Amino acid sequence: MVQVIGNYINGSFTIPPASAQSVDVLNPADNTVIGKVGLSDPADVDAAVQAAASAFEDWSSMTMKARAVIMLRFHALVNQHAEELAKLIVMENGKNMTEALADVAKGNETVEYACSLPQLAQGKCLQVSGQVVCQDRRVPLGVVASIVPFNFPFMVPMWTVPIALVMGNTVVLKPSEKVPQTMYRVAGLMKESGFPDGVFNMVQGTKEAVQAIMEHPKIQAVTFVGSSPVAKIVSTTCRSLHKRCTALGGAKNHLVALLDDCEVDGAAADICVSFAGCAGQRCMAASVLLLVGGDDAVQRDLLDKLIQKASSIQPGTGPGQMGPVIDDASYEKIISYIALAEQQDGAKVLLDGRSWPRRKEGLAGGNWIGPTILLHSSSQDKTMREEVFGPVLSVYKCSSWEEAIEIENSNPFGNAASIYTTNGANADWFLNNFRAGMLGVNIGIPVPREPFSFGGLYGTHSKYGDMDITGDGGMEFFSNRIKVTSKWPSTSTISLRKRKLEDETNGQSPDSKQATTDRANFAGNM
Repeated sequence: MVQVIGNYINGSFTIPPASAQSVDVLNPADNTVIGKVGLSDPADVDAAVQAAASAFEDWSSMTMKARAVIMLRFHALVNQHAEELAKLIVMENGKNMTEALADVAKGNETVEYACSLPQLAQGKCLQVSGQVVCQDRRVPLGVVASIVPFNFPFMVPMWTVPIALVMGNTVVLKPSEKVPQTMYRVAGLMKESGFPDGVFNMVQGTKEAVQAIMEHPKIQAVTFVGSSPVAKIVSTTCRSLHKRCTALGGAKNHLVALLDDCEVDGAAADICVSFAGCAGQRCMAASVLLLVGGDDAVQRDLLDKLIQKASSIQPGTGPGQMGPVIDDASYEKIISYIALAEQQDGAKVLLDGRSWPRRKEGLAGGNWIGPTILLHSSSQDKTMREEVFGPVLSVYKCSSWEEAIEIENSNPFGNAASIYTTNGANADWFLNNFRAGMLGVNIGIPVPREPFSFGGLYGTHSKYGDMDITGDGGMEFFSNRIKVTSKWPSTSTISLRKRKLEDETNGQSPDSKQATTDRANFAGNM
């Protein structure tokens, strides 16, 4: 019997979506049905929010250290069940087993960071004048929500949920309807860890659930990771309702290889991992490779080594293999971009992933497409400028550093960019001129790790809303800073007043000594 994945609300898995509607969950390797997921409506979202709101007072009144202790137990359970979670990721997402285990491990790194928040989230305190002390305190927002995509079923939810919880908020999570089983199992681990009922809640669904989350009056903040058009809608809607929001969109990440001084073997290996890893379905994947300098022989050397490494990748979900893309719609979109580049724009197909069969060893047709490398003659080709979100690398030969920067800067996205060189001065020039939020040197997937936060550049299609997520950006996002300014009478002032009162009582002249005055204190003089 096919399992129906429902909601997790107020510590219970038994609450089905009120709409009683569901959609199939497919294994992308063969498109067989592996489950069904319920589609929540506004009533389901409201039930989750009410549970979270009811749990907020008790949860937020606990010390941060006490909340971190529960999170530490969760961290241990994730380690204990890492292989089980990875198998779920392989089944519903299509990653190979190594990538799935890394998904779990990287997500659990953010859990580790959240456990350290009692040592990191203390406010500042400073005596700013003789009797005046200023301090800030971090206080939780209330009920917050996270809307996450399919491509990292465990890691991306862990970018937000652990930090939000340890900071004292209660959470409503909406996973992708394409990969609901991983976080459904994780909810069970959170229950086992000892999180009180209502502190963490999860609703399944699609557009209707997202709309209800954005519009619910008790939700104070929303995080979103997904496509740029939806990220813009989420940010615009939340801001119109005065909600805090960070919405991360798509990407078109550029790698620049300076062929006069880059280490070719290392660059070829790293570029291959960057564009083909996780079937290219990650926002940090390389999408464009810009070649600068070097003669024809050096350019051919890099491309030949890159093609050799990429062509050796085999389809499958074992270590070192490449899994399928998530669904048929993604497959068709990727295929259409390759065909457009070849047939309309005249790009040369150096490696054609369309040669991989949709059918894999007797199984029903899956969504298999191999690494694809295209050599373009124009930087304005659509495949050079638009997000493909698959294992496709567009290559273009630039005449100068300035042309490479012009191509990268003119792209509407601004997520990541990297430079391959062995010269520090050359690297600095590109780092100072790239237009992206996350930059790399000799690394094609420049993902910051905690305590550094994650996010693209404001003013581009890669980032909408406020702040970053993960790391110190997440700590800032999921709390309000309350500023406190205090003034207490000093002991010397109290003693002076007491002596003055005694002298006046005894008929003596008051002491001429005066307490030190604060020249910036205008109290009573304005």
